[in-house]
Amino acid sequence: MFRPTAFMHSPTAAPATLVLLLSLAVVSLGCTPPPTGRPSVGNTTLNANTTDATNETFPEPLEDPDNLPADKSEAAVEQSGVSPALPSEELTPVITPDDTQGKTEVLDISTNPVANSENLNPPQVTPTPEDAAKNEAEVKAEMRKEEASAPAEPEMKKEPEPKKTTAAEEPAKEEPKAETTAEAKPAETEPAETKPAETKPAEAKPVAEVASAKKTTTAASSESGSQADPQDWLYFRGPEFNGVSRATGLPDSWDPKGGEGSNVLWKRDIGSRSTPVVMNGKLYLLATAEQGTPREGERVICLDANTGEPIWENRFNVYLSDVPVERVGWSSVTADPETNTVFALGVAGHFQCIDADTGKTKWLHKMHEEFGLLTTYGGRTNFPIVYEDLVIISGIVIGWGDMAKPAHRFMGLNKETGEVVWFTETTPLPYDTTYSAPSIKIVNGIPQYVVGAGDGKIWSMQPRTGQHNWSFAFAARGLYGTPIIEGDTVFMAQGEENVRPREEDGKIVIDVDNTMGAVVAVDATQTGDISVTGQKWKVVELNGNRSAPLYVNGKLYVIDDRAKLFILDPATGEQLFKKVPLGTKMFASPLYADGKIYTITENGRYYVLGIEEDGNVDILTKGRLPEGDGLASPICAQGKIYFTTTAAIYCVGDEGKEAGFSGLPETPQEDPVSEDPEPAHVQVIPAETLIYPGDSVDYRVKLFNSRGQFLKDVDSAKFSVEGPAKISEAGKLTANEDASHAPAYVTAKVDDLTGSARLRIVPELPWSFDFEDITIDEKAGKGEPPITWVGARYRHIVREEDGNKVMVKITTIPKGTRSQSWMGHSDLHDYTIEADVMGHELDGQLPDIGLIAQGYEFILMGNESKARALTWITQQRIAKDVPFTLEPGVWYHTKLKVSNQDDGTALAQGKAWKKGEEEPEEWMVEVVDDVPNTTGSPGLFGNAKTGEIFLDNIKVTPNS
Repeated sequence: MFRPTAFMHSPTAAPATLVLLLSLAVVSLGCTPPPTGRPSVGNTTLNANTTDATNETFPEPLEDPDNLPADKSEAAVEQSGVSPALPSEELTPVITPDDTQGKTEVLDISTNPVANSENLNPPQVTPTPEDAAKNEAEVKAEMRKEEASAPAEPEMKKEPEPKKTTAAEEPAKEEPKAETTAEAKPAETEPAETKPAETKPAEAKPVAEVASAKKTTTAASSESGSQADPQDWLYFRGPEFNGVSRATGLPDSWDPKGGEGSNVLWKRDIGSRSTPVVMNGKLYLLATAEQGTPREGERVICLDANTGEPIWENRFNVYLSDVPVERVGWSSVTADPETNTVFALGVAGHFQCIDADTGKTKWLHKMHEEFGLLTTYGGRTNFPIVYEDLVIISGIVIGWGDMAKPAHRFMGLNKETGEVVWFTETTPLPYDTTYSAPSIKIVNGIPQYVVGAGDGKIWSMQPRTGQHNWSFAFAARGLYGTPIIEGDTVFMAQGEENVRPREEDGKIVIDVDNTMGAVVAVDATQTGDISVTGQKWKVVELNGNRSAPLYVNGKLYVIDDRAKLFILDPATGEQLFKKVPLGTKMFASPLYADGKIYTITENGRYYVLGIEEDGNVDILTKGRLPEGDGLASPICAQGKIYFTTTAAIYCVGDEGKEAGFSGLPETPQEDPVSEDPEPAHVQVIPAETLIYPGDSVDYRVKLFNSRGQFLKDVDSAKFSVEGPAKISEAGKLTANEDASHAPAYVTAKVDDLTGSARLRIVPELPWSFDFEDITIDEKAGKGEPPITWVGARYRHIVREEDGNKVMVKITTIPKGTRSQSWMGHSDLHDYTIEADVMGHELDGQLPDIGLIAQGYEFILMGNESKARALTWITQQRIAKDVPFTLEPGVWYHTKLKVSNQDDGTALAQGKAWKKGEEEPEEWMVEVVDDVPNTTGSPGLFGNAKTGEIFLDNIKVTPNS
């Protein structure tokens, strides 16, 4: 949306004036005013965007498909109205700015020595207020008003360089202001001369790929022994991690209606929002299972890629999650030809390795119960990626011990066993969960795992160790888009509030801007916090929150959230041609293959775009799907293109053309280990584990250099352990028989270097907790819950209440007042959990208090005056309510029993009564689950937004 001129020029204007101007803007544009910029912590004034509107010119806007007359659009498109699609944002959707071209911000790059990644000082970002929602009708109405009232759109122009102070306190050089450039096609105004940027971009290097130190499974590998077929599509963004296929002989058009000449080879009525992968003639994807029934869940489906015939499906439950049914299947599976497996992360944190031929689960991690992975109403779920002998996954993790505070954390797992090899984190207390898909390529001789994180930064990590290469502050909220890597540059788009990093007193300070959305080019050869020095260029107010960019033949193609295609110069960020309107909403990422761009919008429009010699595009085919939304990205494998919608899967190919494959480009080589033979990092494996008393763990030690390259296995490390366990010289740890709910920390020393790992020792049932042995800090007046509980500390405290020590879920934790926590092993079953509970009233509102057993919950719903048994919080497929009044300040005793039945079902039974009264013989509520959760950790649920929750005398016992 356009910002009022006075607001742009004077962010410190009197409040009354601002209110008046913004009100007029709302009336005239029919939209919500943009969020104002806010200073970061410690700043008193905003470094506002003060772009002079008088320097802007307005060429004629290109017509939108929605407004084209019938003679300018296909009949199928014009006869179909845009139907509202399922919402794709979180509960607090992002406000999408207007369709104007972005403004380019160019920094003069000067790389100064920076601190090692271990010493990075994460900048502090002021929390962003929730953005106002905007529905489909409002968006379209706003677009029509803007197009009718604005005869032209502003040209892209370069902003002056923001203030930047070096460690030597050198004043920042002011960049000369480049004149604007007119769009090349169609030429509606005389092109203005553009001054070249002061610093030339780095010379393009060969397309980087995954390097192999030991073994590799990527299609683009230069390793001769790689088992991957380069024409398969093993990962969300393909063999080159960038949405590019080298296939030839692909169709110029297709028609989802099918029939002769449609180029639809087969169609299956299997809908999904997940992007599929193809390996060895089989197609794999995530999808809902038995939707709309009491058996509803999630599944991985395997189809014959040539015929669409079903081969197998691996079904699993969605449980203990807020995710709605519309967002099931958010992530995408990843295939690994070396082990012939696929990896799938379900929306509830169900992460498994599946045999690609049989569909049987080889190993499984319940990420929420074991590590504290957050699953939310938004359904945002990250993408697994395979690198050598690891599969890497991430998410917002609220764990135990030093990981109790929320952070976007990353884990490298042994892909054959599921063993945790490394664990790392980004800035604590991020604003968002995210779904940025990572890319892995070699830059400057070093493998880099690059991803957008929940803290609003782009992070580069060493894929073998998880150690940080660099970070770049890009937005005030979490990043959802997928980065691509070309040569030594990372390109990424986002649609959140922009930030302006600057250096002050040797630290990086982040100012939150008053603009939304940007595309950036980052120098990936630097190290440390490169938020100031790493930016090559940035185009602001180009809102690309979801769709990943494409880099093709020296041009950067970016589709924004409103399905407008921008073509940029990747060296400068300058817009080269008029934007191409493709629709109104975009979620999927485009595919480039055979000289064409294939894409599908969220509203169901499909396009085949030809790329002309100058890089501009020509619409070869367009139309509208008969049903379903386009949330998944198109892929290409073995000469066929696959389009997945929420209604069907289409396999598209041109049988009249000879399919071909030009071969993957030459990949740069990883620098030889001999160039950096000095050890810099000690890796202790497993990095994280959970065992019973008396159990043993065999620890192994690996050495890596500063680049994250493997040097050798170490058989002479000096081991030590802190906690109730012993460890041998060979690294064999044995937990004490009497250890109970205790942590242990393993250290391995190799010369002057040390590495560490941690574990929890949790006994078999029964358990009992009364908190009387918890130490209360006299100054703080509180203690900590058991350290081994996942998701409990930080959100709960222990304090004195009526002469007893009790655990309290407090109301003052941001984004933590409604949460779950788990106490131990996720393989437990057939047990009962009970506790004394009490809720306080806050402003006339009462909390919700619940127990968790084996994937089921029994909750006392304070404000609803109900007691409820359920497993999936939002879908409530087997949920059952009974009347129950929770009185504030009154202690109750609650009990939840779950039993696996002989007929293959599970029975969950719950009841509650006032403490001190006789226990009722009958259960208040009972539910039977035909597709049961057969194992799961005991835990607690609480919603303390409306009042504190008190818990005491928690017991977990095996069913008799």
